[in-house]
Amino acid sequence: MPDQRKATLHALLAVLMWSTVASAFKLSLRHMDPAQLLFYSSLASTLCLGAILAVQGRLGLVVAMTRRQYVRSALLGALNPFLYYLILFAAYDRLPAQLAQPINYTWAITLTLLSIPLLKQKIGRRDFLAVFVGYAGVLVISTRGDVAGMNMESPLGVGLALLSTILWALFWILGARDDRDPVPGLLLNFAASLPMTLAVCLATTGLVPASPLGYLGAAYVGVFEMGLAFALWLSAMKNAANTARIANLIFLSPFLSLVFIHFVVGEEILPSTFAGLMLIMAGLAVQRTAKTQKPA
Repeated sequence: MPDQRKATLHALLAVLMWSTVASAFKLSLRHMDPAQLLFYSSLASTLCLGAILAVQGRLGLVVAMTRRQYVRSALLGALNPFLYYLILFAAYDRLPAQLAQPINYTWAITLTLLSIPLLKQKIGRRDFLAVFVGYAGVLVISTRGDVAGMNMESPLGVGLALLSTILWALFWILGARDDRDPVPGLLLNFAASLPMTLAVCLATTGLVPASPLGYLGAAYVGVFEMGLAFALWLSAMKNAANTARIANLIFLSPFLSLVFIHFVVGEEILPSTFAGLMLIMAGLAVQRTAKTQKPA
């Protein structure tokens, strides 16, 4: 039976966890490089998801999957977490957290654009307005408000952040027809990505981070960003009597994230960051309105 109170609590906990991860990314990258952070956080996430399934008595679902599902896990794992987080961490390594985090939220707008060639979907004027408003926000953030001068702190970092949204949108498109149970499927994605990330680490900086504090950061990212928050969000959507009301809570995350970035990371939040984020959120709101008004 639906339990809206339980759903709201689990959703708020997930949003709170996701609100802290931009700060966790930035602090962890002070002690290890992106590939190392991905390897140890993926390892922590695999263990966390395994523990969740064990507690639920569903660990057997992992070994009960078909050969085709294992192959799918390897392919999806190469996309996410391997490529997606490797690119995202590289963006955070080059940009202030207050720049990288809002840009990452444009993935839903990117999904709209990719649905045209990949899913042969037609989009309306409201969708195009959402794209324009959202990417206007990216421009304001990446130039720190100097849109006319187009003076970006790190064009490569901005490019990597935008590339991560493409990878995440592709992951959603490819996973739309995924017949695996979500939590065991995600566990296998992370497990499949470990050899890939290990190879990158061994070929570049090795497995030993610059500081042992990096291990703590990676564990936090793996457990809360990649593991527990996902399980809580799934529980929220499963127990919700009104899923739209629960889904809207995700809009709290980017604003809460700026609070953590300011007080934990120590970044002075620029007015241009807040203005650009408001444009991105407005674009997402317009996009959501456009979807609700489309005929069935």
